[in-house]
Amino acid sequence: MPRYLTMIRIDERNAPAEGPSEELMQRMGVLIEEMTKAGVLLDTAGLTPTAQGKRVHYDKGEITVTDGPFTETKEVIGGYAVIQAKDEAEALEWTKRFLKVHEDHWTITSEVREIVGS
Repeated sequence: MPRYLTMIRIDERNAPAEGPSEELMQRMGVLIEEMTKAGVLLDTAGLTPTAQGKRVHYDKGEITVTDGPFTETKEVIGGYAVIQAKDEAEALEWTKRFLKVHEDHWTITSEVREIVGS
């Protein structure tokens, strides 16, 4: 069965300063439990803010490291999930369900890509 990486993109400038609400975390927990029991969810996690991250860039043999935050970037990866689904359509349905647990004030984009060789 193919595996898919879903990268959850958020705009850190518009995300709630207090982070996800308790209600959101509860709804997310219910969905994560359902996905785990269905054998679909292989791994998931949120990521720390870009202010705590680094970017490592390779160009023409030279490596540079830049400290966050990355103000030039509008959307950043806020979290990810690795899911196993029978096909892309099923992976998209699970992704849509994940996005729908968020309150209306969130703006989220989730990029879904099949993992090569899965």
